[in-house]
Amino acid sequence: MVGERRKARAIALQALYEIDISQHSAESVLGRLLSEAELAAENNDFVRELVGKVTTNKAKIDQHIRRFATAWPLEQIPLIDRNILRLAIFEILFDNKVSVKIAINEAVVLAKKFGSDSSPKFVNGVLGSVSVLARR
Repeated sequence: MVGERRKARAIALQALYEIDISQHSAESVLGRLLSEAELAAENNDFVRELVGKVTTNKAKIDQHIRRFATAWPLEQIPLIDRNILRLAIFEILFDNKVSVKIAINEAVVLAKKFGSDSSPKFVNGVLGSVSVLARR
């Protein structure tokens, strides 16, 4: 189950990244990525839910990124790191279906896989600060 969810999060990240960089519609991006992924139906739904809700709440999520990544203007954060943060902040502050620890761990794994050498540390640091807010 963990492997499938991790794969689903990676697909959601890829979709968010492509939507940001290309301005393609979420539905066309998701349709293509999910047809190639061969996930179980429940994980297809999970990907769609993540992408839809992150997109819907993007402005609110970005406010949290600005608040907790004060050394970096949002526009200067690499696009992949920004979308990893969006995904994790959604799961930590808005969704509450997984523990904060799992959300942070999954984000760091994505940062290691898709980001630069400094991405895991940056993502972990920002999300560590966000997690304090989640505990209140």
